[in-house]
Amino acid sequence: MAGQPVNWGTMAHDHEMYMTLTDSALELRDLPALQEYTPQLEALAERDQHGLYLAIARRARAAAQALTGEPTKAEAALKEALAVFNGMGARWQSGRTLFELGEAAVSRRKKARAREYFTQALATFEELKALPDAERTRLRLKSLD
Repeated sequence: MAGQPVNWGTMAHDHEMYMTLTDSALELRDLPALQEYTPQLEALAERDQHGLYLAIARRARAAAQALTGEPTKAEAALKEALAVFNGMGARWQSGRTLFELGEAAVSRRKKARAREYFTQALATFEELKALPDAERTRLRLKSLD
């Protein structure tokens, strides 16, 4: 139930469910799902002052903005999320956000900037040995050629 303390070994709570749904929607570029789940995750994260989930929600909201033709707004929000992830030392989340910054730059037709973001994301994923993310980023970089 919402509001119960989360302990190791307990079942998933609303935070985890909405974070998973939001992240899945982002990976699939499913705009209706992003629009449905992101506000719910963001509200829970704000209520409970959960910095990680709030930054994840804001990254998803920014990606939705990019998908709806607002890449400039998206880029600003993604930079804010990136600062939070960097401050937490959440390197994988930083890499994922750099990837989204690359996508926003592609939407703005800023190919050189997109390449910079994707290259930074790739370096992060390779350092972490996050192989599926690294491969996806390599493919995205090749698509810019």
